Amino acid sequence: MLSFSEVSGGYASAQVLQGVSLTARTGEITAIIGRNGVGKTTLLRGLMGMLPRLGGRILLDDKVLSGLASHHVARAGIGYVPEGRQVFPELTVMENLAVAQRRPSRLWPEDRLFVLLPNLKERRRNAGRALSGGEQQMLAIARALVTDPRVLVLDEPSQGLAPMVVRELARVLRQLAQEGVAVLLVEQNLRMTEAVADRIAIMARGRIVHDDTADAFRVAENDLRHRWLTL
Repeated sequence: MLSFSEVSGGYASAQVLQGVSLTARTGEITAIIGRNGVGKTTLLRGLMGMLPRLGGRILLDDKVLSGLASHHVARAGIGYVPEGRQVFPELTVMENLAVAQRRPSRLWPEDRLFVLLPNLKERRRNAGRALSGGEQQMLAIARALVTDPRVLVLDEPSQGLAPMVVRELARVLRQLAQEGVAVLLVEQNLRMTEAVADRIAIMARGRIVHDDTADAFRVAENDLRHRWLTL
């Protein structure tokens, strides 16, 4: 279980996070939604040790992650899929995966990984720049999985993808949750979020202002959209 407790932080003189408390449970998909600029990506950067200053506590079970460097956070069990995919364009699919591994994956060896992401198997010798946007997104997920994460963190994974690819992405995330991975998802695509999430949290002004089950979100959706999601 990944938990944030009163997490604050930002950049230089800008305090973006104003005391975020949130939990992502094992085997569930927890989604964070909200307007642009409310601190969603900043929260993920704080988790991954990429903020110049951070207050509060971030725990993975009983291990303190706040204050750790990025590589120590990754080794603790956090797999990060950044916004924009950021695959290595000149490296092949297999080379992209090799770069991410300190040692051969125990949980996601090549054969199991390609069952989950079959399109990558056909493209495994292609360079990152030769992949479609959807294939690059799947490669970014695969690159995180070969580190054997207990928590998979994704920042806007459906951005720029065709609806058919978004459905495939949703399938992958649901399967990962069913296999015991905690998934923390920052997403603007509300339709996809409602389709996959077990819990939905809304972020506004650097805080979590709503955190409940996806079913409860659907019941109150019109009011929540009006208060926190529409411009």
